[in-house]
Amino acid sequence: MTLPVTVRRVTDPEDPALAAFGQIQEQSYYAPDMLIPPQAFPHLVAGGGRGERRDRILVAEDASGQVLGGTVYHLLPEAGFSSFVAVAREARGRGVSRALHAARLEDIRAHGLRGLFADSVFPGREDAADREAEARVGTDPVARRRALHALGYRTVDVPYWQPVGGPNGGPLTDLDLIYDPMDGATTVPTRLVTSTLRAYWGAWLGQSRARREAEALAERAGSDTLALLPATETPTYWRGKGVEQ
Repeated sequence: MTLPVTVRRVTDPEDPALAAFGQIQEQSYYAPDMLIPPQAFPHLVAGGGRGERRDRILVAEDASGQVLGGTVYHLLPEAGFSSFVAVAREARGRGVSRALHAARLEDIRAHGLRGLFADSVFPGREDAADREAEARVGTDPVARRRALHALGYRTVDVPYWQPVGGPNGGPLTDLDLIYDPMDGATTVPTRLVTSTLRAYWGAWLGQSRARREAEALAERAGSDTLALLPATETPTYWRGKGVEQ
């Protein structure tokens, strides 16, 4: 069933849609403390970005103006990066995520960028506690990766992890980097990956640390071009390491 949805960009830090979207984010993600907190949303829409990063928040509303979901993403020099998409539990399966993603791609295209990156937990590397937490909020990592593939995302064939946020503050290694190319390509230049991540990470790691992390990813890549795999798959690095596909 497709629900009539209107997607709009929020630019007013006093817009009540920000608080509504913040509640949806808190209720729909199994680890909301790992995300940009809703308290920061007014700052994001008021400031427009930091350095090379331009921040965006879109909300999806029904005909009555009720917020059904939203997304936080960032325009970077060559590509975009999606931080999060959230849809209210009662509105799932009704085309809200697709409407939000289509609006983001319109923005990406309008700015002449090459595609949209994101990261996503791979089910085979998610621990039991996180799986139980997902079940409590009504999400499923396998279904999510299938949905991301249907939207156009593909897994970048490179070992990727977020620099901080894991055990004892170390890297998160249960994530894969995914990418939706505007041109439908089956590969992505490693330089585009590292330059985008450097710009994205720089806002919260600082430029020096972001550069080191991007250089380390380039070393792990080991080539100038990376294959784009189905979003339901994990990079070849993890195969043979006891990770289920």
